[in-house]
Amino acid sequence: MDGDALAMDLDLWEPILRALNATFPNLRRVSCYATALNLLAKTRQELERLRDLGLKLLYIGPESGDDITLKRIAKGATAADHVEAAAKARQAGMKQSLIFLLGVGGVERSVEHATASARLATAMDPEFLSTLTLMLIPSTPISRLAESGRFQMPSVEDLLRELRIIVAEANPTDAIFRSNHASNYLPIGGRLPRNREAILQQIDSALLGEVPFRAEWSRGL
Repeated sequence: MDGDALAMDLDLWEPILRALNATFPNLRRVSCYATALNLLAKTRQELERLRDLGLKLLYIGPESGDDITLKRIAKGATAADHVEAAAKARQAGMKQSLIFLLGVGGVERSVEHATASARLATAMDPEFLSTLTLMLIPSTPISRLAESGRFQMPSVEDLLRELRIIVAEANPTDAIFRSNHASNYLPIGGRLPRNREAILQQIDSALLGEVPFRAEWSRGL
């Protein structure tokens, strides 16, 4: 269900989309998760065919725009790959919803991760942009790195500073921005760049202690 469904070949996609359109006559849009590599593996004609059959929105999780961080988390694609993939999706008439992951660069690359993520969000120019926060799940590779001292999760304040950098420096044409996922300490939203200053004020208020963080017990995936 959460897999990168765009990896499927067209002979699998077409009957699914046809069945959806036949079952739901008022269906306006189908969306799925995708990766940069999924997009780069398909031709523009294949993507246009999928769009014509109703697949109009792709959820893409670059997680970071920092190539060092991307390599460390084994993302399988560089920032440049994501830019190329985004252009291909746009040319095929598909919209994008991008997901970046606060904290994934660790303390070591916190600022570099946030700055590069803002730069990548600008270059990919999505219709939707969101941030989630890394959660260390036991027995995962990154959790084991943290346990051995080779990865250090940023503090809540530093996570908000990452968020602030992304909001301040990302410059999409017009994107709906959300940071209200249950993993986040500060649920906020708006449009970028239109509501940038208002969003930054909310982040600054939280950093000053004027707005409470989401309680740890209420955070989840």
